[in-house]
Amino acid sequence: MGIVFKQSLSNTVITYLGFGIGAINTLFLYTRFLTDEYYGLVGVILSTSAILMPLLAFGVPNTLVKYYSGFKQDHNLQGFLGMMLLLPLAMILPVALLSFVANQAIGAFLSRENPIVEGYVWHIFLIGMAMAYFEVFYAWSRVHMRTVTGNFMKEVFVRAGVSVMLFLVYLDQISVPLFLDLLVALYLVRTLIMKWYAYRLKRPSLRFSWPKNSRPILTYSLLIILGGSAAVILLELDRFMINQFIPIENVAYYSVAVFIATVVAVPTRAMHQVTYPLTAELLNKKDTAGLKELYHKSSVTLLIVSGLLFLLIILNVQDLYLLLPETYRGGFMVVFLVGLAKVYDALLGNNNSILYNSEYYRAVLVMGVFLALLTILLNLWFIPALGINGAALATFLAISIYNTVKMWYVKVKFGIHPLGG
Repeated sequence: MGIVFKQSLSNTVITYLGFGIGAINTLFLYTRFLTDEYYGLVGVILSTSAILMPLLAFGVPNTLVKYYSGFKQDHNLQGFLGMMLLLPLAMILPVALLSFVANQAIGAFLSRENPIVEGYVWHIFLIGMAMAYFEVFYAWSRVHMRTVTGNFMKEVFVRAGVSVMLFLVYLDQISVPLFLDLLVALYLVRTLIMKWYAYRLKRPSLRFSWPKNSRPILTYSLLIILGGSAAVILLELDRFMINQFIPIENVAYYSVAVFIATVVAVPTRAMHQVTYPLTAELLNKKDTAGLKELYHKSSVTLLIVSGLLFLLIILNVQDLYLLLPETYRGGFMVVFLVGLAKVYDALLGNNNSILYNSEYYRAVLVMGVFLALLTILLNLWFIPALGINGAALATFLAISIYNTVKMWYVKVKFGIHPLGG
């Protein structure tokens, strides 16, 4: 656990720095410098882009981590890296064409409840594409056990840029529509910087050749598109569906409450950057004892830290809400339900890494499809009736059921439990 501890510590500091900047943006700058409607629009654009991202990434970030350590000869490795760079284009190009041909139809669908969304289809696609290739290059650095720079770009870079742009809006130096255009540019620049850093670690050959085992790699990537989308659907679908049923201002109110609750997940996110490639390596070596130890230690550590954070937040959230504009103060139940779900996530430790990198990864596909359908149905049921509290309840129930199934599956297949039983 030495490597895990050292890089997790650095990643935790960076992630909390990002959350600190994000807290200023979410709680004070967005809520005061943008109208509730435009803040809600930002939330819809980013959430829809995040939902699109796993499709555009073609499962490559997970595939890169799973198969990289299995390539020993540089020739085969170069072919593999070339394949990883090209695969996302198989989704990006058709989706770009669809966005061009059916732009008005897509805009009409997204804006049936809130017309302001209609003109931002290209913003959603471009940010989704930038997110997808960023994750590819981030995974490229993670397989070399270099996670800190990528984590900084992921957690701090965009949030710091948004802070600057929000102040420019406040000072009337830029308009809100220009702010939204610059938001797209910010995500694209972040991806280019991450590409530069990844190529410094290992530059691919300009001669692309498919590796000999390209078929199982391609199959894995196709399956991960659905299975790997589960976590993103859990995080982002609620905001997308709030926009489809109730006024867009509610996306802003929900986003603030979810951000407060998501602080509970910071340690999990920080440790995951390192435990994911370590889990892949342990599985490739068939080191069951090492896998059990990593599963247990990551679970117990994250449960203790996340549980304490959850208690601190719940005990103080009402005082925090007094600092916000009055329209944002109705989200206590959202904070409670989403925060409790994040504690359950923490309990599972590196469970996701075990499933994605093992021979049982196809089970992730089944679970992911089940989760997507369950989340959609729960949101369809609860949001029209309960508003943002309904979205939070749907998220809590979906995560609880999904995590219980994953924990049971790993116990059955590997004989290990997050608490060591």
